[in-house]
Amino acid sequence: MDGTIRENIKPGSKVAIVLKKDQRTGTLTEGIVKDLLTKSPKHHRGIKVRLTDGQIGRVQEIFE
Repeated sequence: MDGTIRENIKPGSKVAIVLKKDQRTGTLTEGIVKDLLTKSPKHHRGIKVRLTDGQIGRVQEIFE
């Protein structure tokens, strides 16, 4: 699913995010969404979320 559309992401969803420090390399980090931090319905680089372990990044992939 598309990580640029806010309505696709819910707290508890398993996602792959790119952390700020990994933006150049594109390394993905997997985790469970705790909070959605982007308020707009769409964001071209991905919706920003906080994972349950406290890491913050933009969603690149959503797992069903």
